[in-house]
Amino acid sequence: MEIKAVRRLGRFKDIAITLFRYGFDDVVERLDLPGKVLFEKIRKVDREMSTWERIRHMLVDLGPTYIKFGQIMSLRPDLIPRPLILELRKLQDEVAPVKYPEIQEVVEKSLQRPLSEIFSLFDEEPLAAASLAQVHRAVLRENNEVVAVKVQRPKIRQIIEPDLYILKLIAGQLHGRLEWSKIYNLPKLAEEVKKTLLRELDFTREARHMKICRNNFSEVAEVYIPRLYEPYCSEHVLTMELVEGIKMKDVGDDPEIDRELLARRGLRLTVKQVLEDGFFHADPHPGNVMILKDNVFCLMDWGMVGRLTRRTRYELIDLINGVVDKDSERIEEILLDLARVDGSRPAGSMEREILDILDIYHSLPIQNLNLGHLLLDITTMLRENNLRVPADLAVMIKALITAEGTARELYPELNVVEEAKPFVKQLAMERWKPQVLWRDLRRNFQTLFTLQKELPAKFRQIVEKLDRGELNIRFQHANLAGLRNTLENITNRLTLGIIIAALIVASSMIITTGVKPLLFGFPALGIIGYIVSGVLGLWLVINIIRSRKF
Repeated sequence: MEIKAVRRLGRFKDIAITLFRYGFDDVVERLDLPGKVLFEKIRKVDREMSTWERIRHMLVDLGPTYIKFGQIMSLRPDLIPRPLILELRKLQDEVAPVKYPEIQEVVEKSLQRPLSEIFSLFDEEPLAAASLAQVHRAVLRENNEVVAVKVQRPKIRQIIEPDLYILKLIAGQLHGRLEWSKIYNLPKLAEEVKKTLLRELDFTREARHMKICRNNFSEVAEVYIPRLYEPYCSEHVLTMELVEGIKMKDVGDDPEIDRELLARRGLRLTVKQVLEDGFFHADPHPGNVMILKDNVFCLMDWGMVGRLTRRTRYELIDLINGVVDKDSERIEEILLDLARVDGSRPAGSMEREILDILDIYHSLPIQNLNLGHLLLDITTMLRENNLRVPADLAVMIKALITAEGTARELYPELNVVEEAKPFVKQLAMERWKPQVLWRDLRRNFQTLFTLQKELPAKFRQIVEKLDRGELNIRFQHANLAGLRNTLENITNRLTLGIIIAALIVASSMIITTGVKPLLFGFPALGIIGYIVSGVLGLWLVINIIRSRKF
């Protein structure tokens, strides 16, 4: 174990105990932690819970970093099974609020002014408190406007960063020791979680996201994004307009709410963000959506967003058209391109699975077609074929599933395809506009012009190296890491076994000579050889038993 990890041994112990308590003994066995035998005395939780429920409860017990990890993972339907996604969506990070003096200190330090100079009123009790931040109602002194002040919890970064380090270390351990985990590339996944979580701690990014969205919806009356008060925003404080309305999750049977209109607007809002703007709210669950007067949507909590390039949006349109036309060959071609697969994968290897999925959805009436679940089934198929889609595309699928599910809950008769059709047509037509075609043609000509300037020089370098006999061709074997590690382990154990046998033979020969000095009446050098070979042999046997490879 690394020295840096030893300093956090107490936290490692807490994590290992929690894993063991929820029945994940095999994971604990794979971690290089001392004292694992003591965990067997821990009382385990009720095993009547499903595996997915135990994972959710375990993350809650581990604290804010792991709750956030679960919430981020719930946005990745390309990586985790659907039942686990449904469980992770239940994660709530509402916690006890931080005391007012600590919040006051954070605000004054971030804005570099006394709180009383900025606000004529600042409620000590927060409107909401979560694991990373809490929101307070306040009144600006300069204009008496009522605002919501989002304040980051004190020293939250110092709390999160050690857990993120441990998460990365555990991911590396499991990636090297569990065959099934290699599909998910756990170290890279831990790095993505770290990047996402640390970005969410920077409120200047959230402020930038809100401004982008306000600009995108500047001409759409049915969506409202709160105004920002930028002089009073920083990395740890976000001051925005306080909007009052009903949270989507609390809509119920309110008579002033037009559920059909709300469902149509909500779905159109998500489709516009994804297909038209290419910039979208990553987690539009009902807790992050407020309904204002006249059934206007207000989107909150812009810490996590997704972006899609113009090319990816065009490919999505082609994918949807391929689904409608039941063109499995075209769908496979697009999916392999989206997953950025090289040409080594055989064409047609997934076509039968694609047809199976299409048959299920083509048997439904068009108004019952669930686009989100269709895309989820496709990403599940990709995962089972060891393919991974880009992270933002996976987040988009999760956002669409959430929005579509909420819309159908509000109005079950909603025809999702009809609501999405105008945006699909608009984007499909956009790619054939003269200015778009001219831009693409100009870019291609620029690429060709650059290539024709560089190609002769590159070709001459190759010919010169060939003349000098310096042209080398390197081959790289892929997917042989496991075999290499196995061979290294076999070689190391065999070498150690030979050394132990040699020590035993040499010690036996020395014992028969009677050479001094003596120990217990026998040559000391022979006794020491026996002891060393015995210790090494015992260590080798324990190592083989622990690895369970015998």
